[in-house]
Amino acid sequence: MGCGKRSLTTAAVALVCAITVLGAPGMAYAAPANPTPTPTPPAAPTTKSGKDLEAVREKLDKLYHDAAVATDAYNAAEEKTGKQSTQIVELAKAIVKGQAKLDSLQDRAGAAARAQYRGGGLPPEAQLWLSDSPQEYLDGAGRVRQGEHGTKGLLAEMKRTQQDLAQYTKDASAQWERLEANRKTRAAAKKKIKQRIAAAEKLESQLEKDEKKRLAKLEEDTAYQAQTAWLSSGVLDEINSKASAQGKKAVQYATAQVGRPYVWGAEGPKSFDCSGLTSQAWASAGHPIPRTSQQQWQQLERVDIKDMRPGDLVIYFGDASHVGMYIGDGAIVHAPRPGRTVTITGAGSMPILGVVRPDK
Repeated sequence: MGCGKRSLTTAAVALVCAITVLGAPGMAYAAPANPTPTPTPPAAPTTKSGKDLEAVREKLDKLYHDAAVATDAYNAAEEKTGKQSTQIVELAKAIVKGQAKLDSLQDRAGAAARAQYRGGGLPPEAQLWLSDSPQEYLDGAGRVRQGEHGTKGLLAEMKRTQQDLAQYTKDASAQWERLEANRKTRAAAKKKIKQRIAAAEKLESQLEKDEKKRLAKLEEDTAYQAQTAWLSSGVLDEINSKASAQGKKAVQYATAQVGRPYVWGAEGPKSFDCSGLTSQAWASAGHPIPRTSQQQWQQLERVDIKDMRPGDLVIYFGDASHVGMYIGDGAIVHAPRPGRTVTITGAGSMPILGVVRPDK
């Protein structure tokens, strides 16, 4: 998820003023000449109706869903930033190495040019006449030709090195621009995540203690109803595939994290977001997969729900903003959303987009 965190919803606490009726049947009160204002009794909170709490749940769901989408964007930008930083470092090393090579080639070319200048002042006829023997002249002429070829080779290599340096510099500049763009994307996503989570937490803090309990029960009931509807379709009767060896390892890792807190952008070992849990589970099984739920949906092999097996990833919502790992018997293990911990729940408790398989 990045990852996502489908859960509960929001509203505001409604307050009503209690109205005090003064007087008793059969008695009348004359207004005093200088009436004293009647103190207004303190506002008494009313218990939210089921409809009000449902509105709260829906609003919380939306806030946490938006935070999940932003978390996926943050995780993707974070991953790209890391890769681009590594590439820039490698390009910088290549530029330093290339410049050193160019300096060496220039020194060699300069030495060759100076040698040719010192020995090339006489015409060939004079060199032959002054030489002690024709063979020495021929040997010298051969060395000159070799030197000329070597110089040409040096110049060609210098040209290639200069071209490589220019390309390295251009690539480094482009990577730097992309790095800055991803940093901005990451910063914007981080800001949105914090805003949505803060709004959700504020909304929940406005609920009375009893209302929070009722809201939690409403969330459980909603998830149970969705799971019941999913199972009633008979889908579980068709799911009978066994986990692969790597799938078993991934499931063991994921279920061992039950109880650890959800933290956006986290991928263990003490906390996780939804895709942080699934990606680390498969990494522990020796099979690295993409970091975010959207990347997992886009890049991994898709399978029909009826062919689902433990270790497969169930992707949720139309924008692939949440992911859980199927563990068998119609259940998944997942990191739900801020304020919750890694838990096991029904695979059909949220709207399923599809299923992907990390290992073929």
